[in-house]
Amino acid sequence: MSIVGIIPSRYASTRFPGKPLVDINGKTMLQRVVEQAQQADLLSDLYVATDDERIFKHAEDIGVKVLFTKENHPSGTDRCAEAIQKLNKPFDYVLNIQGDEPFLNPEQINELCQVANGHTEIATQMVLCNSQELLFDNGEVKIVLNKDNEALYFSRLPLPFIKGVEEKYWHSTYSYFRHVGMYMYRADVLQKISQLSVSPLEKAESLEQLRWLENGYKIKCVATKYESHCIDTPEDLERVLKFMNL
Repeated sequence: MSIVGIIPSRYASTRFPGKPLVDINGKTMLQRVVEQAQQADLLSDLYVATDDERIFKHAEDIGVKVLFTKENHPSGTDRCAEAIQKLNKPFDYVLNIQGDEPFLNPEQINELCQVANGHTEIATQMVLCNSQELLFDNGEVKIVLNKDNEALYFSRLPLPFIKGVEEKYWHSTYSYFRHVGMYMYRADVLQKISQLSVSPLEKAESLEQLRWLENGYKIKCVATKYESHCIDTPEDLERVLKFMNL
């Protein structure tokens, strides 16, 4: 299977403008993401997709392939869809690598690539939720699964509700999983889901993957032991740097 990694990277972040180019101990955030992705064994190719000339030039300077994409994409999925159209190469799968996770482990990419078998439509990652604090954090998305580890639902609330058990014991009573926001799409499915209209559940939870579920697509969820460290704000960066002892 041929799998291309796409790193969507935009400058105009509302909460952290210019974050792809922010310095993290001598390297930009984008450079750190690229270097981590380049260590993955199962990618056939790797590109940055951006709408900004500064990011485009920086990508060239650090030696990664880069594409210009439109400015008004509502999500990284849509930017990946445009990028793969521009590439016009016969890749089987497209891996959407989050441009704001500079401490991504390359093995996370390999774990997703391993389920690229031609039948998997969409795949994403999950990590076991091991504390009450994380379980009841509305910023952490939880997943309800079927027996094949395919998503039935994603929610910011802790689902399922455990009847007859105090909430503080829920995480030790049931195996809750948190979503890790990296996606792999079969190339034909990516083009189809990028044409879908915003759905009611997506609006309610502000989660684009619910649009895909509502339209009948299957999302395979792959367990990982690696924590996700997404950088949405300058405060997030400070917190992660302290956690990583950097």
